[in-house]
Amino acid sequence: MVSQSLRYLNRPVINIFNDHLIDYPTPVNINYFWNFGFMAGIFLGIQLITGIFLAMHYTPQVDLAFLSVEHIMRNVNNGWIIRYCHANGASMFFLLVYIHIGRGLYYGSYHQPRSMVWILGVIILVLMMATAFMGYVLPWGQMSFWAATVITNLFSAFPVVGEPIVVWLWGGFSVDNATLNRFFSFHYLLPFLILAAVLLHIAFLHEEGSNNPIGIKSLINKISFYPYFIFKDLFSFVCFCLFYFGFVFFMPNYLGHTDNYIEANAMVTPAHIVPEWYFLPYYAILRSIPHKLGGVIAMFASLIILMMIPFITMTNVRSSNFRPLHQIFFWCFVLDFLVLGWIGGCDPETPYLEIGQLATSFYFCYFLGIIPCLGIFESLLLAYQCEKI
Repeated sequence: MVSQSLRYLNRPVINIFNDHLIDYPTPVNINYFWNFGFMAGIFLGIQLITGIFLAMHYTPQVDLAFLSVEHIMRNVNNGWIIRYCHANGASMFFLLVYIHIGRGLYYGSYHQPRSMVWILGVIILVLMMATAFMGYVLPWGQMSFWAATVITNLFSAFPVVGEPIVVWLWGGFSVDNATLNRFFSFHYLLPFLILAAVLLHIAFLHEEGSNNPIGIKSLINKISFYPYFIFKDLFSFVCFCLFYFGFVFFMPNYLGHTDNYIEANAMVTPAHIVPEWYFLPYYAILRSIPHKLGGVIAMFASLIILMMIPFITMTNVRSSNFRPLHQIFFWCFVLDFLVLGWIGGCDPETPYLEIGQLATSFYFCYFLGIIPCLGIFESLLLAYQCEKI
């Protein structure tokens, strides 16, 4: 990989572009679920462009941040559409990435030799979450301020290092001007790290070639990416844009929280602090553990465990098309993830706490128990059938 990367440095850019977007050999049987990665890349570009334009008018100062956002909405030419495209674009970006990850789980895209592709994908997800959280703080509304206070306080659960981390994140001893400046700086920087990780993700993917619905590596039955798949991807993107612009133009605040249109006030606590919808499953995992440190560990473990899948799977069969038992458990996992999202938006009381604990248990059981044990069972069953034949 290193030697090939060095060779790329000595090649004209046009040749690299041609190899990865024009003549790249693509499995002929991939379906529309493979389009979500392409669309996620486009939405990363949308977020970068709209974010740069918003940064031109935003003021990262606690007395002016809320007013600067209102200035963008009311006084900047077309500022309202830039902000709504950016705010709703984050939700669309996460939706596309979640579907992209689900496709990878179903079709076994984490198997060797694509383990590094999968791990880089999880790293991209973690960077996206960090970027989105910091961006959520920038409007400096009530929900922004209290989300920053609550989430950064989670690090205080770690012994010894917890308090220094919180003080460093705050830039002092409370969420204040230094905190807002730091979050603005990181929110501007991290998308470029995401872009670098995406380029590496694509480079590793194209090194081994794309997976396909039957999960079998083949050097035949492949066609060039252009024009066949580029137009297929563009068709999906246009269809998805109808959904995206439906939010931007007709219900731009539907996915947000009304309290964030109230300027931050450290003396008034909102009745119910709720993160953005794409954080709700992990927020439910955090709250399902009654111990603060245990909840924080579980929340971080729910992401780290995704990186472990290539090393804990015990089957050589990639695609769930040939694993009927795994199909059942996979769709149970999808339902479980949706339940966690619902629980994350509910009040932390009975019966929601108990449902969240059951859903959290299944989440970890799926990765640590079902995936490896099902692989062993399928291998033993296959060996038994071969002996019988």
